[in-house]
Amino acid sequence: MATVLLVIHLMVAAALVGLVLLQRSEGGALGIGGGGGGGVGGFMTGRGTANLLTRVTAVLAAAFFCTSILLTLIAKQASGPGTRLEGFTIDGTQETPQSGSPIEGFQLPPKPPSGPQVPQSQ
Repeated sequence: MATVLLVIHLMVAAALVGLVLLQRSEGGALGIGGGGGGGVGGFMTGRGTANLLTRVTAVLAAAFFCTSILLTLIAKQASGPGTRLEGFTIDGTQETPQSGSPIEGFQLPPKPPSGPQVPQSQ
């Protein structure tokens, strides 16, 4: 399921990039859609093409956001509950882990002694 959704997500992203590049630029030089669209015998007028491209871009953007959210939810569900740092407090001391915790039995290294270290002669 996740692989299929990822492939769809990549196709939507590529189509979205292509559509953005096809749109007529407003003064920049990135648009490759270009000119007016032909006179009387043209397939679509410049305004009609702009409206169609804007609508399709909006639909693809919505699809991109939806697939992004779905991929995030699938990844969250697959990762399981909890994190590696579960059971630690902000100051680094370890709380008693609950049964089934991923850090059960993990011990913190001993804290170094405070104050300056004095070299010991042999």
